[in-house]
Amino acid sequence: MKPARILTVAGSDSGGGAGIEADIKTIERLGGYAMAAVTSVTAQNTLGVQGIWPLPPEAIEAQIRSCREDIGIDAAKCGMLGGTAAVEAAAAGLAAMPGLRLVVDPVMRAKGGDRLLAPEAEQALKGLILPMATLVTPNLPEAAALVGYEVKSPKEREWAAQELVEMGAGAALIKGGHGDGVELEDLLYDGSRFYRFRARRIDTRHTHGTGCTLSAAIATGLGQGLELPAAVARGIAYVQTAIRLAPGLGGGHGPLDHHAGQPPWQEG
Repeated sequence: MKPARILTVAGSDSGGGAGIEADIKTIERLGGYAMAAVTSVTAQNTLGVQGIWPLPPEAIEAQIRSCREDIGIDAAKCGMLGGTAAVEAAAAGLAAMPGLRLVVDPVMRAKGGDRLLAPEAEQALKGLILPMATLVTPNLPEAAALVGYEVKSPKEREWAAQELVEMGAGAALIKGGHGDGVELEDLLYDGSRFYRFRARRIDTRHTHGTGCTLSAAIATGLGQGLELPAAVARGIAYVQTAIRLAPGLGGGHGPLDHHAGQPPWQEG
Protein backbone atom coordinates (compact mmCIF):
# COMPACT_ATOMS: atom_id res chain seq x y z
CA MET A 1 0.00 0.00 0.00
CA LYS A 2 1.41 3.37 -1.02
CA PRO A 3 1.84 6.04 1.68
CA ALA A 4 -0.15 9.25 1.64
CA ARG A 5 1.69 11.93 -0.34
CA ILE A 6 2.02 15.09 1.77
CA LEU A 7 3.46 18.40 0.56
CA THR A 8 4.79 21.11 2.86
CA VAL A 9 5.05 24.65 1.52
CA ALA A 10 7.19 26.47 4.05
CA GLY A 11 10.53 28.00 4.92
CA SER A 12 13.68 26.10 5.84
CA ASP A 13 14.89 26.23 9.45
CA SER A 14 18.65 25.64 9.53
CA GLY A 15 18.39 24.55 13.16
CA GLY A 16 16.01 21.75 12.21
CA GLY A 17 13.35 22.48 14.83
CA ALA A 18 10.68 24.15 12.72
CA GLY A 19 9.79 24.79 9.09
CA ILE A 20 10.15 22.16 6.41
CA GLU A 21 12.65 20.22 8.50
CA ALA A 22 10.11 19.71 11.29
CA ASP A 23 7.37 19.03 8.74
CA ILE A 24 9.32 16.31 6.95
CA LYS A 25 10.22 14.61 10.23
CA THR A 26 6.57 14.70 11.31
CA ILE A 27 5.11 13.47 8.03
CA GLU A 28 7.52 10.56 7.81
CA ARG A 29 7.07 9.61 11.47
CA LEU A 30 3.31 9.42 10.97
CA GLY A 31 3.62 7.21 7.91
CA GLY A 32 3.31 9.71 5.06
CA TYR A 33 5.60 10.45 2.14
CA ALA A 34 7.00 13.96 2.55
CA MET A 35 7.63 16.49 -0.23
CA ALA A 36 8.63 20.14 0.11
CA ALA A 37 8.28 23.43 -1.70
CA VAL A 38 10.77 25.75 0.00
CA THR A 39 9.64 29.37 0.23
CA SER A 40 12.73 30.81 1.92
CA VAL A 41 15.98 29.85 3.57
CA THR A 42 16.62 31.03 7.11
CA ALA A 43 19.66 31.12 9.35
CA GLN A 44 17.92 30.09 12.54
CA ASN A 45 18.51 28.27 15.81
CA THR A 46 16.90 27.99 19.22
CA LEU A 47 17.96 31.56 20.07
CA GLY A 48 16.24 33.25 17.14
CA VAL A 49 16.38 34.06 13.44
CA GLN A 50 19.66 35.51 12.20
CA GLY A 51 18.74 35.89 8.53
CA ILE A 52 16.03 35.25 5.94
CA TRP A 53 16.55 34.81 2.20
CA PRO A 54 13.31 34.47 0.18
CA LEU A 55 13.26 32.24 -2.88
CA PRO A 56 11.98 33.66 -6.18
CA PRO A 57 8.20 33.25 -6.57
CA GLU A 58 8.62 31.22 -9.75
CA ALA A 59 10.76 28.73 -7.83
CA ILE A 60 8.00 28.23 -5.25
CA GLU A 61 5.32 27.61 -7.85
CA ALA A 62 7.64 25.35 -9.87
CA GLN A 63 8.35 23.14 -6.85
CA ILE A 64 4.64 22.66 -6.22
CA ARG A 65 4.03 21.91 -9.89
CA SER A 66 6.87 19.36 -10.02
CA CYS A 67 5.43 17.41 -7.10
CA ARG A 68 1.87 17.68 -8.40
CA GLU A 69 2.57 16.57 -11.96
CA ASP A 70 4.66 13.50 -11.16
CA ILE A 71 4.28 12.09 -7.65
CA GLY A 72 0.88 13.57 -6.84
CA ILE A 73 -0.35 15.21 -3.66
CA ASP A 74 -2.98 13.81 -1.27
CA ALA A 75 -2.79 16.68 1.21
CA ALA A 76 -0.64 19.72 1.90
CA LYS A 77 0.24 22.22 4.57
CA CYS A 78 1.21 25.84 4.13
CA GLY A 79 3.55 27.39 6.67
CA MET A 80 5.98 30.30 6.47
CA LEU A 81 5.49 32.25 3.23
CA GLY A 82 7.19 35.55 4.00
CA GLY A 83 6.03 38.15 1.50
CA THR A 84 3.17 38.92 -0.85
CA ALA A 85 4.93 37.46 -3.90
CA ALA A 86 5.47 34.17 -2.08
CA VAL A 87 1.82 34.06 -1.00
CA GLU A 88 0.71 34.64 -4.58
CA ALA A 89 3.06 31.97 -5.92
CA ALA A 90 1.94 29.40 -3.35
CA ALA A 91 -1.70 30.21 -4.06
CA ALA A 92 -1.18 29.78 -7.80
CA GLY A 93 0.49 26.41 -7.32
CA LEU A 94 -2.10 25.11 -4.87
CA ALA A 95 -5.08 26.44 -6.85
CA ALA A 96 -4.26 23.94 -9.60
CA MET A 97 -5.54 21.21 -7.25
CA PRO A 98 -9.22 22.00 -6.52
CA GLY A 99 -10.48 20.17 -3.45
CA LEU A 100 -6.98 19.63 -2.07
CA ARG A 101 -6.96 18.91 1.66
CA LEU A 102 -4.92 21.89 2.80
CA VAL A 103 -3.89 22.88 6.33
CA VAL A 104 -2.81 26.52 6.64
CA ASP A 105 -0.55 27.46 9.53
CA PRO A 106 -0.51 31.29 9.33
CA VAL A 107 3.09 31.71 10.45
CA MET A 108 3.58 35.37 11.32
CA ARG A 109 6.31 35.34 13.95
CA ALA A 110 9.00 32.93 15.12
CA LYS A 111 8.99 31.63 18.70
CA GLY A 112 11.55 34.28 19.65
CA GLY A 113 9.40 37.09 18.22
CA ASP A 114 11.06 37.61 14.82
CA ARG A 115 8.52 38.59 12.12
CA LEU A 116 8.15 35.91 9.44
CA LEU A 117 5.24 37.35 7.45
CA ALA A 118 5.43 40.86 6.04
CA PRO A 119 2.53 43.08 7.21
CA GLU A 120 1.45 43.74 3.61
CA ALA A 121 1.31 39.99 2.95
CA GLU A 122 -1.36 39.39 5.61
CA GLN A 123 -4.13 40.61 3.29
CA ALA A 124 -2.87 38.37 0.50
CA LEU A 125 -2.85 35.42 2.89
CA LYS A 126 -6.45 36.12 3.93
CA GLY A 127 -7.63 36.70 0.38
CA LEU A 128 -5.77 33.99 -1.53
CA ILE A 129 -4.69 31.16 0.80
CA LEU A 130 -7.36 31.15 3.51
CA PRO A 131 -10.28 30.41 1.14
CA MET A 132 -8.47 27.27 -0.05
CA ALA A 133 -7.88 25.95 3.47
CA THR A 134 -9.53 22.80 4.74
CA LEU A 135 -8.29 23.98 8.12
CA VAL A 136 -6.49 27.07 9.41
CA THR A 137 -4.49 26.69 12.65
CA PRO A 138 -3.64 30.07 14.25
CA ASN A 139 -2.35 30.52 17.76
CA LEU A 140 -3.98 33.26 19.83
CA PRO A 141 -1.82 36.19 18.57
CA GLU A 142 -2.18 34.99 14.96
CA ALA A 143 -5.94 34.65 15.34
CA ALA A 144 -6.09 38.20 16.71
CA ALA A 145 -4.08 39.50 13.73
CA LEU A 146 -6.35 37.73 11.27
CA VAL A 147 -9.68 38.84 12.74
CA GLY A 148 -8.61 42.27 13.96
CA TYR A 149 -9.48 42.05 17.66
CA GLU A 150 -8.09 40.52 20.85
CA VAL A 151 -8.56 36.77 21.12
CA LYS A 152 -8.17 35.52 24.69
CA SER A 153 -11.40 34.52 26.41
CA PRO A 154 -13.32 31.34 25.51
CA LYS A 155 -16.04 33.42 23.83
CA GLU A 156 -13.48 35.43 21.82
CA ARG A 157 -11.93 32.18 20.62
CA GLU A 158 -15.32 30.96 19.44
CA TRP A 159 -15.98 34.25 17.64
CA ALA A 160 -12.56 34.13 15.97
CA ALA A 161 -13.02 30.54 14.80
CA GLN A 162 -16.41 31.37 13.34
CA GLU A 163 -15.08 34.49 11.63
CA LEU A 164 -12.19 32.58 10.05
CA VAL A 165 -14.68 30.14 8.58
CA GLU A 166 -16.76 33.07 7.33
CA MET A 167 -13.58 34.34 5.61
CA GLY A 168 -13.52 31.12 3.58
CA ALA A 169 -11.64 28.50 5.58
CA GLY A 170 -13.38 25.14 5.84
CA ALA A 171 -12.59 24.92 9.55
CA ALA A 172 -10.50 26.70 12.18
CA LEU A 173 -8.38 25.40 15.05
CA ILE A 174 -7.62 28.13 17.59
CA LYS A 175 -4.57 26.90 19.50
CA GLY A 176 -4.44 27.73 23.17
CA GLY A 177 -0.73 27.45 23.93
CA HIS A 178 -0.35 31.23 24.34
CA GLY A 179 -3.13 31.32 26.93
CA ASP A 180 -2.81 31.32 30.69
CA GLY A 181 -3.29 28.53 33.20
CA VAL A 182 -2.09 24.99 33.73
CA GLU A 183 -4.64 23.57 31.31
CA LEU A 184 -4.52 24.26 27.57
CA GLU A 185 -7.52 24.18 25.27
CA ASP A 186 -7.37 23.94 21.49
CA LEU A 187 -10.71 24.87 19.95
CA LEU A 188 -11.80 23.34 16.64
CA TYR A 189 -14.77 24.73 14.71
CA ASP A 190 -15.74 22.79 11.59
CA GLY A 191 -18.41 25.19 10.37
CA SER A 192 -21.22 23.61 12.34
CA ARG A 193 -19.94 22.53 15.76
CA PHE A 194 -17.12 23.07 18.23
CA TYR A 195 -14.67 20.46 19.48
CA ARG A 196 -12.47 21.10 22.51
CA PHE A 197 -9.13 19.37 23.09
CA ARG A 198 -7.75 19.87 26.59
CA ALA A 199 -4.35 18.98 28.05
CA ARG A 200 -2.14 20.01 30.94
CA ARG A 201 0.56 22.54 30.09
CA ILE A 202 4.05 21.03 29.97
CA ASP A 203 6.51 23.29 31.82
CA THR A 204 9.39 23.46 29.35
CA ARG A 205 11.26 25.88 27.11
CA HIS A 206 11.54 23.23 24.40
CA THR A 207 8.58 24.16 22.22
CA HIS A 208 10.26 25.38 19.02
CA GLY A 209 8.29 24.24 15.98
CA THR A 210 5.12 23.12 17.74
CA GLY A 211 2.86 24.94 15.27
CA CYS A 212 4.72 23.58 12.24
CA THR A 213 4.65 20.08 13.69
CA LEU A 214 0.95 20.16 14.51
CA SER A 215 -0.14 21.43 11.11
CA ALA A 216 2.05 18.85 9.34
CA ALA A 217 0.64 16.10 11.54
CA ILE A 218 -2.94 17.11 10.79
CA ALA A 219 -2.26 17.34 7.05
CA THR A 220 -0.78 13.85 7.17
CA GLY A 221 -3.88 12.52 8.89
CA LEU A 222 -6.16 14.15 6.33
CA GLY A 223 -4.08 12.71 3.50
CA GLN A 224 -4.41 9.28 5.10
CA GLY A 225 -8.19 9.57 5.12
CA LEU A 226 -8.84 10.54 8.74
CA GLU A 227 -11.83 12.73 9.46
CA LEU A 228 -10.87 16.24 10.60
CA PRO A 229 -11.54 15.82 14.37
CA ALA A 230 -9.57 12.54 14.40
CA ALA A 231 -6.67 14.08 12.48
CA VAL A 232 -6.58 17.01 14.92
CA ALA A 233 -6.75 14.73 17.98
CA ARG A 234 -3.90 12.55 16.71
CA GLY A 235 -1.83 15.61 15.80
CA ILE A 236 -2.23 17.12 19.25
CA ALA A 237 -1.32 13.83 20.95
CA TYR A 238 1.79 13.54 18.76
CA VAL A 239 2.93 17.08 19.58
CA GLN A 240 2.41 16.55 23.32
CA THR A 241 4.54 13.41 23.21
CA ALA A 242 7.22 15.17 21.16
CA ILE A 243 7.35 18.02 23.71
CA ARG A 244 7.59 15.65 26.68
CA LEU A 245 10.48 13.78 25.05
CA ALA A 246 12.32 16.87 23.76
CA PRO A 247 16.09 16.21 23.60
CA GLY A 248 17.04 19.43 25.41
CA LEU A 249 19.12 20.94 22.63
CA GLY A 250 20.17 24.58 22.32
CA GLY A 251 20.21 27.50 24.70
CA GLY A 252 16.80 28.95 23.81
CA HIS A 253 13.49 27.53 22.61
CA GLY A 254 14.63 23.98 21.92
CA PRO A 255 13.27 21.52 19.34
CA LEU A 256 10.88 18.66 19.92
CA ASP A 257 11.58 14.94 19.67
CA HIS A 258 9.97 14.21 16.31
CA HIS A 259 10.79 10.52 16.81
CA ALA A 260 8.18 10.70 19.60
CA GLY A 261 9.85 7.87 21.51
CA GLN A 262 10.65 5.70 18.50
CA PRO A 263 14.11 4.10 18.89
CA PRO A 264 16.75 4.79 16.22
CA TRP A 265 16.82 2.39 13.29
CA GLN A 266 19.20 -0.54 13.61
CA GLU A 267 20.16 -3.06 10.98
CA GLY A 268 19.16 -6.66 11.53
